[in-house]
Amino acid sequence: MDKEQLFIELENIQDRGIMIYIEGVKSTPKTVSDLVCVQEESSYMRDYVYREGVLAELHFDKVQNK
Repeated sequence: MDKEQLFIELENIQDRGIMIYIEGVKSTPKTVSDLVCVQEESSYMRDYVYREGVLAELHFDKVQNK
């Protein structure tokens, strides 16, 4: 994934009031894009958390590649 493209996407998400987490910790678009794009031996899965039908949180959780 392109790091700059991911950063812009996450900034737009955060600007809409949606909280971003990585490995259960509240984070920023820069931190998430840095970590997600650097990993070679593992990858991150997105988990979209909705409240009353509205996206409220975006979580990135590490999954191990075999």
